[in-house]
Amino acid sequence: MSDVTTFGVIGSGWRCLFFLRLAKAMPDRFRATGVVTRTEARGAEVSAEWGVRTFRTTSELIRHERPDLMIAAVPWAAMPDATRDVVEQGVPVLAETPPAPDLDGLRALWSDVGGSGLVQVAEQYLLMPGHAARVGLVREGVIGTPTSVQISSTHLYHAVSLIRGLLGIGFEPATVSARDFTAPLVDPLTPGGWTGDATAKPARTTLATIDFGDRMGLYDFTDNQWWNPLRARRIVVRGSAGEINDDRIVRMADPVTPVESAMERRQTGVDLSLEGRDLHTISFDGRIVYRNPFFGVGLSEDDIAVAALLADTGAWARNEGPEPYPLAQACQDHLISLAVGESARTGQDVHTGTEAWAG
Repeated sequence: MSDVTTFGVIGSGWRCLFFLRLAKAMPDRFRATGVVTRTEARGAEVSAEWGVRTFRTTSELIRHERPDLMIAAVPWAAMPDATRDVVEQGVPVLAETPPAPDLDGLRALWSDVGGSGLVQVAEQYLLMPGHAARVGLVREGVIGTPTSVQISSTHLYHAVSLIRGLLGIGFEPATVSARDFTAPLVDPLTPGGWTGDATAKPARTTLATIDFGDRMGLYDFTDNQWWNPLRARRIVVRGSAGEINDDRIVRMADPVTPVESAMERRQTGVDLSLEGRDLHTISFDGRIVYRNPFFGVGLSEDDIAVAALLADTGAWARNEGPEPYPLAQACQDHLISLAVGESARTGQDVHTGTEAWAG
């Protein structure tokens, strides 16, 4: 078995840098064999900053050195063709989210490459430490049978992935009811940095219920909620015998005794801890329910999740592990997220059916 995952990247934008940063931080685990850029000028910039060779086409990169996998990190509209290009060359591909921009695109992409067995999708949210710990507790049965998930954290297909993953939902049909609301909100921090603007401006909040019949999800997202420090992130997982509310868990110790516990993070680098700033473990009732597989590197929790996904995809590509997040799962996530958008626009319930990838 190989400990080093080699990968090439198509695209040189923001998402590409997540993977190059991991390769730079952990050269013993990840190595970028090249980046495909449209122009030589952009290629020169990437090479100068990251020390990675660049190419104009995917085939050139693969001919130079065939990696374990290719990562498609291009805009939504270009994602399906980038994925098809890699599959045509017989190389495993990790496509960024979503794998296609709309329902027709999802169906066409599945028709073209769904049977190839070569496509995974970079949906990392279930691998984020807190969420991974919650998934583990739910699957242990700590709160009984999961019945609903309420999430106000991230948007659309990412939120749907968390809802489906925590509920154990596969490809069941769903009824989506969504509405948009607008209210003033100060937006001090964006991907471009601090704005210095304390003026409240109209911000849209989308609320949606996703009814799977015997289980349901509640979606709540405000524009730029990822970045805006004035809007908290929260998640509630309700079960037949208890509830997880962010990091607090309540359940029955016996038929007349409800008890409450907390997920506790061991975070190093705080106060006089000299181990470096890092997440070490998450525990529940004195036992470890999550251990950082990259402890000592000092990654953010999102980077930990992306690194775990990349490592798992590398193992899968080398036939050393299971599929981390198959194309069919990502198509289902986006199918439901598109229904959220449609219901919010029209004010009508939207029903999702059974698509070809459900087979």
